[in-house]
Amino acid sequence: MKRTSVGAVFLTVVVDLIGFGIVLPLLPLYAQRFDAKGWQIGLLFSSFSAMQFLFAPIWGRISDRVGRRPILLLGLGGSVVFYTVFGLADSLAWLFISRIGAGVCGATISVSNAYIADVTPPEQRARGMALIGAAFGIGFTVGPLIGFPALALGRRLHEEGFVPENFVLGLPGLVAAAISLGSFLWTLTSVGEPERRRETVRKLFDLAALRRARSAGMLEVLLALSLLSVFAFSNLESTLTLTLKDRFAYDEIESMLVFLFIGVVLALAQGLLVRRLLLRLDERTMIRGGFLLMAAGLAGLAACDGLPLLLLSLATAVTGFGCVTPSLSALVSKQADAADQGGIMGLATSASALGRIFGPFVGNTIYAPEGPRGSAFGRAVAPLFGDLESHRRPYVLGAVLAAALLLAALGFLRRREAA
Repeated sequence: MKRTSVGAVFLTVVVDLIGFGIVLPLLPLYAQRFDAKGWQIGLLFSSFSAMQFLFAPIWGRISDRVGRRPILLLGLGGSVVFYTVFGLADSLAWLFISRIGAGVCGATISVSNAYIADVTPPEQRARGMALIGAAFGIGFTVGPLIGFPALALGRRLHEEGFVPENFVLGLPGLVAAAISLGSFLWTLTSVGEPERRRETVRKLFDLAALRRARSAGMLEVLLALSLLSVFAFSNLESTLTLTLKDRFAYDEIESMLVFLFIGVVLALAQGLLVRRLLLRLDERTMIRGGFLLMAAGLAGLAACDGLPLLLLSLATAVTGFGCVTPSLSALVSKQADAADQGGIMGLATSASALGRIFGPFVGNTIYAPEGPRGSAFGRAVAPLFGDLESHRRPYVLGAVLAAALLLAALGFLRRREAA
């Protein structure tokens, strides 16, 4: 029996994001295998998001025309292909091809958000969007639990002479492909097309729909807040593996446990805490509180040198981000009518993707401004941080930006409430 519910699409996103969680923490290790510099590692992260930026509105708008389910299936099928390419990559060029293709397919996350908007009333929409965030948390929880052991297994098989060296890093990518295949089969057999307002969509890019969404006067600012919040948080996402290795001397198993902790916190924050808070607090209050927690958590990451403060800072930053993202998504979705949800949520996904284009690039560049992984840009901006150690700089930048976003949200959203 095919289901058309928040739970049905939630399971689809969970299984797909487990594959994403397998690959993401290992990306710097893959890139270093091919002697990538810091800016190249940042560009590798950014290439995925660049494709999301370009394709999310397109997939969203096409889903307004042909339905949500076909586009979800298309994205999941493509993920199977490009995770396989990722697992078999034998050069940095193929690594980039795999991430670019995965970004095109991963842009269909906007369709999942539109699906949620289709099946939830406006007053419950933020709670529904929080489930997508919880799916990311589960992906980050289960993914590293699979990815790091798969990497260790591949290394052990190579040491025993059973497999060639390129299989060591290839095994996690192939496991991610298999999991995405499972998500594809689940969606094909169990997820139905949601009922929604049926209107003929003739234009792939409908400026009239965008003008209607802008009429409330909030869309541009909401998209800007989304972009910059992701930029700030992606400084953590894209450099944490290197920080755990360089500052804390953690091995792969210890790093896996830290990512497991992050995933559990994100899943609990959005799956339980945020959904309950949204019964009592509105989205604007959640956004303000989220930015405050992000600023505090990222500042703690910049300062910490021991495990207790590391975990406390991570939990604070992740919970703050978990408060911000579903609240912003819900407010964006309320700017559009039912016929335009796919296109408008595609714009929101593009804004987030733009943050993930520049965030990892800047974060990894200022993380390693000197030495063989350095770049001219990293050396140029290094004096702005004074004598601060380079592995603390991405978190200082994120904390300052989150504090600025808190002030911006306080000012703008208060004016909108008064209006």
